[in-house]
Amino acid sequence: MEQIKKAFDEIASRYDAQRRWIIPEMDDYYSAAVWAAECTNSRPAILDIGAGTGLLSALIIRKYPDASLTLVDLSESMLGMAKERFAGRKEVQYITGDYSSVDFAGRYDLICSALSIHHLEQDDKRRLYKKIFDALHPGGIFVNADQVLGETPAINRRYMAYWDEFLEPCPLPPEDKKQVLYRRDTFDRNEKLPVQLAWMQDCGFTSIDVVYKNRQFVVFTGRRE
Repeated sequence: MEQIKKAFDEIASRYDAQRRWIIPEMDDYYSAAVWAAECTNSRPAILDIGAGTGLLSALIIRKYPDASLTLVDLSESMLGMAKERFAGRKEVQYITGDYSSVDFAGRYDLICSALSIHHLEQDDKRRLYKKIFDALHPGGIFVNADQVLGETPAINRRYMAYWDEFLEPCPLPPEDKKQVLYRRDTFDRNEKLPVQLAWMQDCGFTSIDVVYKNRQFVVFTGRRE
């Protein structure tokens, strides 16, 4: 985890600007996550794990302007960018640490994550889903926008080829592009989507759904009844 922390500390100030050149159909992807974040409480308590600069939370609070936010991330520098983003906003807490082990500090109506959980080893992912389930209020929802592994090696190779084709013309400086590929090839621990949905069901989630999929980029959800 220390390597991951260092890598994201180094690119914190450039992270948001890179997203559009790294994530295919980025607007559709994040819009699907916001659409899926459906709460019965108009002032939901929201936990964003692996929150980074707070990009996903910033989009969700347009939908729930009176929400309270808790952002958890390993990188102090990334959370520093989030603090700038939410400067002056009340009801925001920041927790620096490994979200697979830190205390979530409460119960929530919505727990969300974007492009983070895939960095965990598979057993850690499974334990995290149970931890997320336990931290939700009854009726609460979990929304995960993340990367997944293809169902077969051949399908996964096609996924990666699609992503490489998207990255090829990207106008990022060569060093930034090199770092993107390094992070992808070094830190990603993708798992198949059906495997993760089964883990969620085992934890007790219901109303499990896949609301968006573009090759390896997916948004899936589950509720705690």
